[in-house]
Order: sequence, then structure tokens, then C-alpha cells
Amino acid sequence: MPDASALPSQPYRLAAMPARKPLRFAFRPEAADRRLIAAALGLIELPALVLKGEIRPEGRRDFVLEAELQADAVQACSVTLAPVPAKLQEPVLRRYLADYAEPEGDEAEMPGEEVEPLPEVIDVAAVALEALALALPPYPRAPGAELGEAVFAAPGVAPLRQADLNPFAGLAGLAQQLKKDGAEGE
Repeated sequence: MPDASALPSQPYRLAAMPARKPLRFAFRPEAADRRLIAAALGLIELPALVLKGEIRPEGRRDFVLEAELQADAVQACSVTLAPVPAKLQEPVLRRYLADYAEPEGDEAEMPGEEVEPLPEVIDVAAVALEALALALPPYPRAPGAELGEAVFAAPGVAPLRQADLNPFAGLAGLAQQLKKDGAEGE
């Protein structure tokens, strides 16, 4: 895994931002940077990655980052390790609040996931990596890849299968036995 400081960065200092107009940005890492990102996220390949949007002031001291993430990523199948391509397109929204306070107490209501304390610098590359990590399928599967049933038992013992754990499996066996006993008694 690459060092976090080696990952690409595209920072915007909020103190230097226009007070009333949005700042439009596009984060498009070069091939070498995409390879670093792919390694950091455990991807086989990252052929394309773009985060395009704007950072705009909201109120007197708060900011909003609104963008769209588009990526082509190749992950290893969680069953066979075969390459599994994914085409991602996700909206990205972050609200940076100057007066952000962590909720207190056991039953405090949590703000939305997209609400964060106001930083001095917004790194859109870091936002892109976080959004990409969240958008990737957690357990990608290649077409036709299936998990087989693992069956273990001591020699001479019938293995317990998933179907045997079904609460109605015993009833089905009992019904078969009753039919068999009824047929023999006639």
C-alpha cells in the first residue's frame, strides 16, 4: 500500500476562495496517480477517474462541495479473484460548517454523513478517493462465480448441510415417513 503522502492532492485554501462565487474544479489524475490510487484501494486497475464540481460559499462562513464522481474500476472477484469491471457514477455532497460541533450524549442525533467541520483547506483529491472507496461494490462477483457449500464432518459421520438447518427440514422428513408408514399399513 502506498504512503498516503504519495497520493495525489488538489487542495483549495478556503481563505483564498471568492466570497460569493462558486469555484469550479475538475480532478482528473494522470495514469501514474491512478495506479497509486488503485494500489491504495486494493484495485486491479483504475482506467478512469474524474471528480468534477464546485465549492461554493453558503451563508457567511460555511461552504458546500457538490460534485459528480465518474470512474471505471477493476476489482478482484470476491470468490474467484477474476477481474470484475465496474462503471461508477455517484453524486458527491459535503457541507463544511464553521460552527460544527460533535453531538454529545448517548442518544444524540447525528448530522448527515456529508456534514464536516470547516477545514482550512479542502483537498478535492482526498474527497474523490473517499467517494470512490464508498462507491465501490464491497464484494464484487465475476459472472457465474458462486460460493460452493463447504461441508465438513468427521470420518463416518454424515455432514450437516445448510438445508438441514432449515427449521422445516425435519417436518419434511416426518411427512415422508408418515406417507411411507401409511402406504405400508394399507
